[in-house]
Amino acid sequence: MLDRIVDDFDDNPAAMTYFYDLFRRIYCQGEPVERKGMQVGTTCIHAPEELIYAFGANPVRLCNGSYHYDQIGADFMPAKSCSLVKATLGMLSSENVIPKVGKLDLIVNPTTCDQKKKASAMMSAMGYAVYNLELPPAKESEAARVYWQRSVREFTNQLRIVTGKKLTKKNLMAAMAKTSRAQVAFRTLHNFRRVAPSLILGKDAFLVTNAYFFDDIERWTASVEALNIELAQREKDGFCAAQKKAPRILFTGSPPIFPNLKLPLVIEEAGGVVVVDETCSANRMLYDMTSVDEWLVNDMVDSLADKYLKPCTCPIFTNNDDRIRRLLDLAKSFAVDGIVYQTFAGCQVYEMEQRSVADALNKAGFCMLAVETDYSPDDMGQLTTRIEAFLESIKSRKRKAA
Repeated sequence: MLDRIVDDFDDNPAAMTYFYDLFRRIYCQGEPVERKGMQVGTTCIHAPEELIYAFGANPVRLCNGSYHYDQIGADFMPAKSCSLVKATLGMLSSENVIPKVGKLDLIVNPTTCDQKKKASAMMSAMGYAVYNLELPPAKESEAARVYWQRSVREFTNQLRIVTGKKLTKKNLMAAMAKTSRAQVAFRTLHNFRRVAPSLILGKDAFLVTNAYFFDDIERWTASVEALNIELAQREKDGFCAAQKKAPRILFTGSPPIFPNLKLPLVIEEAGGVVVVDETCSANRMLYDMTSVDEWLVNDMVDSLADKYLKPCTCPIFTNNDDRIRRLLDLAKSFAVDGIVYQTFAGCQVYEMEQRSVADALNKAGFCMLAVETDYSPDDMGQLTTRIEAFLESIKSRKRKAA
């Protein structure tokens, strides 16, 4: 997969070399991830990473995209389970874990979908210390907000017990500044993807955000800032990373996680370009920033809780109006020609929202292709045929409109 991402495309940004080398060292050569301090594994973006950093620990996103670990997880998971959950549990049950993030002092498991809830007991049975971070089923009501704020405060207390450290205003402000700089770098990259013709391909953007799962945050941020400088120069030079008339695609649904980037890669190998996404492995992970009203520790913790609940467009919540609004906003502001909606087999929340999302997008004049897949490479031929037909239909529609 990495060879396809790097070698099958011309004119890759020079600044992407850092990320190509990082994945080659960590995933292909099996080098350990070098980070100091305690390691706190997370299974979802709802775990407030600022709190983990404030206690001197490192957050490590455990979501896995490996078919190898998916097959290991299939030995003890139901056949119709989500590939992401199977691969994550398969990785955690293995002795030689890739990436080698080191000993996990704690796993925080936000209670999002039913499969992740049940995965908590399985992780505990494997010998991991697991903390369940309880989410409300909805996010609109004040009761849900209060419930979530209480959950985050209790998580803060758990981190204090595990690390033996106290949460201070100074440490929390430093942690928030660290993540804020990373978010600014991501937002800059996000906005460069608006430019037409495209300055960078989606396969590189996904690789960048996937590196955030395990890389040192300051090193990651500096590398993204260097990439942004190169993209600014590309814009001045009128550089095109894809053909000028390449269909512009919005990618949404189940998250593309390395090495399972097969669907975004198929889109761009077929002549399209993924210019924006709405997924929890990229845009949803880094876009929303914290707004603090009062700079007291408890108020800062509550502000962090709001950041992880209010703007989130995850389909686990009972109402999906915010997600539809977000998708329509992205589709219009990035001038996309079509939407590809990925659902992993067994991922019920994304499958159940597919129809309502398609209806809203079609009503607004956008065409959507829904693709159900998993981590297996066996459906590559079928995926390629469907994507090529979808892109050709977009081109035909644009020719008729012209």
